Amino acid sequence: MEQSRYFGYLCPKCGVGVTAGRTVFSLQAAAARMQCQCGQSELRVETDGVKFRLWVPCGLCGKEHQAELSAEALLQGRGVGLACPETGALCCYCGQETEVHRALARLALTAAKDKENAEAFTDNVIMYEVLSELRDMAARDGIACACGSHRYTMKVRRGFVDLTCSDCGGTLRLSAATDEDLDDLCCHMALTIPGGRA
Repeated sequence: MEQSRYFGYLCPKCGVGVTAGRTVFSLQAAAARMQCQCGQSELRVETDGVKFRLWVPCGLCGKEHQAELSAEALLQGRGVGLACPETGALCCYCGQETEVHRALARLALTAAKDKENAEAFTDNVIMYEVLSELRDMAARDGIACACGSHRYTMKVRRGFVDLTCSDCGGTLRLSAATDEDLDDLCCHMALTIPGGRA
């Protein structure tokens, strides 16, 4: 049975993992194109007989990267990973089918985590401004609880910030998602957390 090599990448357009196999003979004979089912990205492989040149769509940064590999690196062994120069993480894997599928699963997980972190807040700029305002307010001792305590904890969520009194457990929730939320906070010189337990 003729040996095949597999390629895997994450489509930057639709986010789907793309895997495709080509025989060693066909890779050495002609250029190869492996397209995502969405039709908006494709991995290209060309050779001059000595080395292989790859054009890889990157599902991590959204750009296309170019790489050169020796024939030995591409056609032999378990496989080789290609890294995104912007993130440093693997964005493509070439090699044995099982290794490619394993690498693609890790790549999909990395991309999902990156997306989750990028979308940590409803609006990153507004959240930054709200936290800066709260820091300034805390520096002038402008945050206190109705129970008289000035000790509190702060939890930052996706679209709001919770201030919780460390003594009575009272909580003040501040929205931190829109310009109006920021304007509202800036109108206050001080904040009072409503008391929790009587």
